[in-house]
Amino acid sequence: MDADGASDDLLPPVAGLRVEDPTLRAVVLSHGHGDHWGLLPLCRPNVPLAMGAATARIMCAAAPFVPNAFVPNVSFELNDRRTFQIGPFSITPYLVDHSAYDAYALLIQAAGRRLFYSGDIRAHGRKGGLFERLVSNPPRGIDTMLMEGSSLGRLDEHTQFPTEDDIEARLTQSFKQPGFVILSASAQNIDRIVSIYRACKRSGRTLLLDLYAMEILRATGNERLPNAGWPNLSVYVPEYQRRQIARKKRFDLLDPYKSARIYRERITEIADRTVMLFRPAMADDVETANLWPGTRAIWSQWDGYLKDGPGARLKADLATRGVPIEIIHTSGHASILDLKRLANAIQPDRLVPVHTFEGDSFARYFDNVTRRSDGEWWEV
Repeated sequence: MDADGASDDLLPPVAGLRVEDPTLRAVVLSHGHGDHWGLLPLCRPNVPLAMGAATARIMCAAAPFVPNAFVPNVSFELNDRRTFQIGPFSITPYLVDHSAYDAYALLIQAAGRRLFYSGDIRAHGRKGGLFERLVSNPPRGIDTMLMEGSSLGRLDEHTQFPTEDDIEARLTQSFKQPGFVILSASAQNIDRIVSIYRACKRSGRTLLLDLYAMEILRATGNERLPNAGWPNLSVYVPEYQRRQIARKKRFDLLDPYKSARIYRERITEIADRTVMLFRPAMADDVETANLWPGTRAIWSQWDGYLKDGPGARLKADLATRGVPIEIIHTSGHASILDLKRLANAIQPDRLVPVHTFEGDSFARYFDNVTRRSDGEWWEV
């Protein structure tokens, strides 16, 4: 999770990843975050893949806009609580609440044994009811549970993360203050985009989304999400995306949003009534429109990203411009209290920590913990 980037030495020693081997039946992807799929481009290209249909569409939609993109060829689709077979394995996906759209936990059965993988999960997002549904009607007889622990080391045992509704309320209050607002959030965090949009409506502002964000929303296939033609929403194409479109001759990307487009001159006129979903590549647009004076910035991602890399550079750049930055965010992962609720509901014979830097701390909070190492083969 803390690698600098994808490299071949990170690919696990699993037969069939590098060269064809019939013992590898498929790779199953729980959701579309890069720390879960980032090594797929290093695998042989015809490894069968299983993932949610919306996840695949979002990855395809992101490809023209992001570096190191991966366009999947899906062999098996994940659908909520619909069991399917991959060779001797019966797999039942459970749609869960997470900051990634179309995320799943997985029940895997084979040879009379049952393994449950939590995936990345939480209970405080806009789909928190999915978590309650899981803990009230969990799969039974689980031999081993793989459970994420991202919040360990970040949060006190008895503290809860703010809900997405809390974030919406805080954004609304911030938007009611004067000034042009630039807001840094992941375009693929659909819950957060909805919170931002709703806060704009409640505060009388217009949300400015770029082509990348609009294409991600469209790729979900969910008509209940913000789209072109909705009130308090305009589409701004920043200069760097114009150049990308011209270079790749992808003028088709503009077609669905012509009626909703807003141009720089108009933004300058109504700056105090707008919120721009912002990334560092758009700084020149703000400069050209002479919008920096009076601008406020909101960081709506994990604050750890501000400590180094692009986040730290953006923070320093804003400081030199005298632009104050406010952090309004909640985690995409479950609190320790909610992880305990999940573990108590599943009651696995063994609980194996994954997706955490604090695996050695699990035994303080959970029963039947068994530590496993990366690269270790073991039986369920």
